[in-house]
Amino acid sequence: MKAHTVSLINALVLIALSSWGYFSSETPSVTALIPTIIGVFLLVCNKGVKTENKVIAHIAVVLTLLVLIGLIKPLSGTIARGDMFALGRVVVMLLTTLWALVAFVQSFIAARKSRDQQ
Repeated sequence: MKAHTVSLINALVLIALSSWGYFSSETPSVTALIPTIIGVFLLVCNKGVKTENKVIAHIAVVLTLLVLIGLIKPLSGTIARGDMFALGRVVVMLLTTLWALVAFVQSFIAARKSRDQQ
């Protein structure tokens, strides 16, 4: 699957699941909306990723990496609380983010091989 498609799926998952977590919480924290905000930025970057704009693609990779790192603390928190719905949401966000990161790396490798062959 193309990197821009995986990034789009990741952005939509981040927006949907982190918003769901925020609005379904009895004690919502604004920090729960960080993945939503980054998901919106990833949506904005998606056209540039699709057209293979290097700068925008690298910005999207950095945002994706930040989300991946940033979801580690919520993962440990949901495990400690034993909240299975929250754990499910965080795990899905982690998996789609990891998938997007792998797709970006594969895309960069393919682009480099293509450049080297020319």
